Amino acid sequence: MTPFAAPSLALGTWLAALHPAAQVGWTRFTVHWSTVIGLLAFGALYAWRARRMPAGASPLTRGRRALFVAGLVAIFLALNGWLHDLSDYYLFSAHMVQHLVLTFVAVPFLIMGTPGWMLRPLLDVPVLGPVLRWTTHPFRCYVIFNVIVAAWHLPVLYNQAMASHEVHIVQHLMFMAGSALMWWPVLSPLPELPRLSYPLQMLYLFLLSIPMSMVAVYIVYANEVLYPAYASAPRIIPLSPMQDQLLGGLIMWIPGGLFFYAILSVVFFKWQAKNDDSAAGAQVAA
Repeated sequence: MTPFAAPSLALGTWLAALHPAAQVGWTRFTVHWSTVIGLLAFGALYAWRARRMPAGASPLTRGRRALFVAGLVAIFLALNGWLHDLSDYYLFSAHMVQHLVLTFVAVPFLIMGTPGWMLRPLLDVPVLGPVLRWTTHPFRCYVIFNVIVAAWHLPVLYNQAMASHEVHIVQHLMFMAGSALMWWPVLSPLPELPRLSYPLQMLYLFLLSIPMSMVAVYIVYANEVLYPAYASAPRIIPLSPMQDQLLGGLIMWIPGGLFFYAILSVVFFKWQAKNDDSAAGAQVAA
């Protein structure tokens, strides 16, 4: 060990103790009130709109309400407490889990919990309506979401998000907006902005797995730490920064990719059930 090694190690330990994450513990749950205010406002808007159901519209079921609330809860748990602290201050792999919760859990729940009649008035807004019709085309949904994901995992943008809280907020908002577009061709509640047919949904979901896998491969096979904020973070589990980066890439690659295949399987069985119902109806008619 060189004469400078021990002082350097001591300095590193002292700096780690000053790191804001060093104060984070499992016994407390940190809450960021900006997220709470935003979620409460979103929930209040939903409740206000629910009381203005147009004549002839399908009633807002308890199931839909529960899905919407579950989406809000998922956002709260992702952006507060232990997952937020781990992802912001300690582990790149935790940050990948956070992004998957926001894009693969929270946003789909919000869409499934919102009936079409709640959203229909937006189509009549002079500027917003045409923008929605343009952006919800399946090809554009595919491109926009994947460009957002790929761009924000480039070191120059990702590191800027880690250095600036405001930029980090923009990153998460873009992930959620892109996720809403990505899921729209599969979950759309509006006939005016329709879902794809079941076979095309399956193709769309298969194709969605490819760009995310490419981003994950870029991270997994990197030969250096791409995001220095995690290299300087305190090591709270026995993972080096490179191992943490590898784990984060694998989380994006394997669970992220398998999720698309799981939904593809659900779509397949729904398609088969529809075909069986059609065949049964044809036999009754005959």
